[in-house]
Amino acid sequence: MSRFVKVAKTSDLAPGEKMLVEYYGTPVGLFNIGGKYYAIEDICTHDGGPLVEGELHGEVIVCPRHGARFDVRTGQVRSLPAYRPVPTYQVVVENDDILIAPRE
Repeated sequence: MSRFVKVAKTSDLAPGEKMLVEYYGTPVGLFNIGGKYYAIEDICTHDGGPLVEGELHGEVIVCPRHGARFDVRTGQVRSLPAYRPVPTYQVVVENDDILIAPRE
């Protein structure tokens, strides 16, 4: 069973915003899409670039290096050059705290 870790407060991330957090040293992108929180590993599966530095269009993050697109809700690839999904994290909100843990 994965261990949940507090990474932010709900007040830190307004709808449509993103931020970089860490899960035991692993960079993770945290997103607020319409009041619901999602987390994916902050690494493009095409070339290892940081995704959180890219533009967020609705529920899609665009890698700033080569334009690969990923659905932040599922980690699934939306466009090439990436072809492998990004690992996703479980997100739990307790009061004002946002906690994440890797999916198993």
